[in-house]
Amino acid sequence: MTEFSIDRSEIAGVVLAGGRSQRMGHDKAGAMLGAESLLRHVLTRLSQQVLPVAVNADAAAEDVPVIPDRFRGKAGPLAGIHAAMVYAAGLPGITHVVTVSVDCPFFPADLVARLAAALERPSQIAIAASQGRSHPVFGLWPVTLAADLEAWIVTDEKRRVRDFLLRHDVTEVSFPLHPTRASLLDPFFNINTPDDLVEAERWLEALRA
Repeated sequence: MTEFSIDRSEIAGVVLAGGRSQRMGHDKAGAMLGAESLLRHVLTRLSQQVLPVAVNADAAAEDVPVIPDRFRGKAGPLAGIHAAMVYAAGLPGITHVVTVSVDCPFFPADLVARLAAALERPSQIAIAASQGRSHPVFGLWPVTLAADLEAWIVTDEKRRVRDFLLRHDVTEVSFPLHPTRASLLDPFFNINTPDDLVEAERWLEALRA
């Protein structure tokens, strides 16, 4: 039996940036971290790992394709993941799409490579984890699941990513903390509030030192 493997050329990347940003008080994607927006930080990190890349959002951003949710209102991260699947399914040669969150500017530089290496079957989903916690929006998804996910979003009231994952073949990949000059950084540190953004500035300086 041939061992399954996936090449980076078969993967597209999508930044999930369509959230409400209620705790931040304004759109997180445009929040400045250092000299660049959060969206630019995340796009740069993602495009170093995989191409093409796009943004799941409601408006144009950063000169990359923008793919809005295909459901009315805010249907949560699953709607963004669904939009990413549909977008990637329309690209020639693409079998999977990796999703990342716009509020996590320090996600691992080897995220895509390690998620792809963990797949054992074409239908399997790979999601990231750290410190014993899973981070399901950081996932590598087969684009063939788009129709199933659409049906789930339409029929499930809670629309939880974790509940959807329970219905599928999923492998979890644990990522270590990242050493910095200050201390160990969880690469999935996420920015939800202005205070988090201040803390992220400190991490950015520690990483650059």
